[in-house]
Amino acid sequence: MVAMSDPTAPEPGVRRLPAGVLERFAGVVGPEHVRTDPEVNAAQVVDWTGRFRGSTPAVVRPADVEEVAGVLAVCTEAGVPVVPQGGNTGLVGGSVPRAGEVVLDLNRLTEIGPVDVVTAQVTAGAGVTLASLQARAGAAGFAYAVDLAARDTATVGGTVATNAGGLHLLRWGGTRQQLLGIEAVLADGRVLRHLGGLAKDNTGYDLAGLLCGSEGTLAVVTAARLRLIPRLDARVVALLAFDEVSQAIEAVSRWRRSVGCLDAAELLFADGLALVCEHEGRRPPFTTEWPVYVLVEASSDGDPTDALAVAVGAEPAVREVAVASDDHGRAALWAYREDHTVAINALGPPHKLDVTLPLDRLARFVGEVRSRVGVVAPQARTWLFGHVGDGNLHVNVTGLDPDDETVDEAVLELVASLGGSISAEHGIGVAKRRWLHLNRSDAEIWAFAAIKRALDPQGLLNPGVLLPD
Repeated sequence: MVAMSDPTAPEPGVRRLPAGVLERFAGVVGPEHVRTDPEVNAAQVVDWTGRFRGSTPAVVRPADVEEVAGVLAVCTEAGVPVVPQGGNTGLVGGSVPRAGEVVLDLNRLTEIGPVDVVTAQVTAGAGVTLASLQARAGAAGFAYAVDLAARDTATVGGTVATNAGGLHLLRWGGTRQQLLGIEAVLADGRVLRHLGGLAKDNTGYDLAGLLCGSEGTLAVVTAARLRLIPRLDARVVALLAFDEVSQAIEAVSRWRRSVGCLDAAELLFADGLALVCEHEGRRPPFTTEWPVYVLVEASSDGDPTDALAVAVGAEPAVREVAVASDDHGRAALWAYREDHTVAINALGPPHKLDVTLPLDRLARFVGEVRSRVGVVAPQARTWLFGHVGDGNLHVNVTGLDPDDETVDEAVLELVASLGGSISAEHGIGVAKRRWLHLNRSDAEIWAFAAIKRALDPQGLLNPGVLLPD
C-alpha cells in the first residue's frame, strides 16, 4: 500500500522517489497496486538463482496496456528508472532492480484472445504464463511451440523479452520464430501496436523482431501475436546412455535427419543425473552409471515409437535405453533433465552461463570447460546439461562467490575462441554485458546503443542491462 505519512521516504538503501510520484502511480493503477513494503516486495528484488539482488522503492502493478502507458509516462516526466518484470525466472539478473529502480510488474496482463483456428494464431498478454497459453491452445486443438521447465511461472512477456528458445527449438524454432506481431509501450508512454498477424507484411521495420530479445531495454512488451502449432498427442520419450559425448552428438545428428518428428534432444551427464536423483530421492534410470545421456522426444499424429525405435536400433553407440509413451512415464524421464536446475540451485547460488557452440566443437568444449574452471577456481564444481540438437549447453558453476566473475570470464572466452555465442537463450542481462564484445563488433554495439538512445533517450528502461558501460 502507499504510505500515508511520507510516501517518498525509502527504506535504508532504497532509492528516494521524487515527491508525488507514488500518488501519481496510485492514480493510474489504484493504491492497492502500488506496493512499497520491502517484505511484500522481497521476492521481486532477487532473481531466481539468488545470485542477483537489489531493492526497489515500489512495485507497480498495471492491469492493461493503458495503465502501463500511464505508469511509464509518469516515470519519464519524473526521471524514474524502471525494471519490467514478469515471472522473474530469468537467470542473468535482467529483471532485478539492482540500482533501486521501480519494478513494473506485468503479471496482471493475463488476457488471452480467442484462438484463430483458421490462421492458427492467438494474442496473449505479457503476464500470461506458458502453461496457461498451452492450456488455451490445447483446448482448441493446437499447442504453443516454446516450452520451458519454468512453464508455470515464465510469462509471454518475459520469453519475448529474452527470445527464449526452450525445449522444442530443435523442431519448431524459438520465440522469434513464433512472433507474428507485438504490442509494446515506449518509455514516454506511447503505444506501439501491430497485432494483425499477417503472414506477409513488408511495411517497414520489423519492430516485433527488434523488441524480441531486447530484454526490456527498448520498450515494455504488453502483448504478442503468436503462431500456434498442431497439437500432437502421440508422443514418446527415450533416455539413452553413451560412453562419449562425441558419440551422443553424432547420434543426434543422424536422428535429426532420419526422424522427422523429433521434437527435442537433451544432453545430460553422470554427475548431474546423480545429483538430481540424490536431491529428489529418485532411483537412477539404469543399474549402470554411464558417462553421458541423451533424452529425446518425438511426437506425431500417429504413434512415433516405431520410427524412433528404428533410428535408435541402428545406432551402435547406444549402451542402454529407457522408453516411455504414457504421460506418467514420459514425465518421469523428463524429470531427470528438468530437475537439474532445482538440484543445482540447492547447492547455493550458481553462476549460470548458457552458451552455444558449433556442433562440431561441442565435444571439445565439454572436454575443456571443466579444466578451465578448475584452473581459476579449484574449489568450484561445474555442472553441464543442455539442448544438444542446437549446440546449447547450460554451464552451471557452484562454490563461487556471487560477485566473483573470474570463472565467467574463463568460460565465456573459451566459448568465443571456439566460435560460439556467450548467450544462447537467456540474454545478456547484467551477468554478461562485460563480455558482449566477444560476440559483437564495436560497430554492432554502437548500433545497439543508437537504437537505445532513439527509443529511450533518458535511459530509463532496464538500465545496466545488455549494453556495456
